[in-house]
Amino acid sequence: MESVYEAAGGSEGLIRLAAAWHSRVMADEIVSHAFSHGFHPQHTERLAAYWAEALGGPTTYSDTYGDESSVVRIHSGNGPHEEMDRRAITCFDQALQDVGLVAEPLRQVLYDYFAWATTVSMTQYTGAADDVPLGLRIPRWSWDGLQS
Repeated sequence: MESVYEAAGGSEGLIRLAAAWHSRVMADEIVSHAFSHGFHPQHTERLAAYWAEALGGPTTYSDTYGDESSVVRIHSGNGPHEEMDRRAITCFDQALQDVGLVAEPLRQVLYDYFAWATTVSMTQYTGAADDVPLGLRIPRWSWDGLQS
């Protein structure tokens, strides 16, 4: 069986999805606040590489950019932000439509992954970013959900 990464179009498919999501969040008055202090010039490519690794693709993100600890640290220390999370998930769902990733079960698996990553994985440390432990590995997601 092909991986979720392969079904989503591999690296090119995830770059298109990341670009569509980023475009959507930048147009959202609430979610765009997360980017108000700037973002990495290769944000889309890095995000796509992160998703690729999480969805069964190559380990480019952890080999090149960092581990899960570094990703979670970026998203930590900002307190709870449930409305922003909900809107980011809505933007992701719309981005799936924008790039044509609407066939089931792929759409639902990608949606479930993003919703979990947004509301669970990235929100574990709402206090200080320094609370994030070192050495966390990028969680893997398959057709059956989170892998242990």
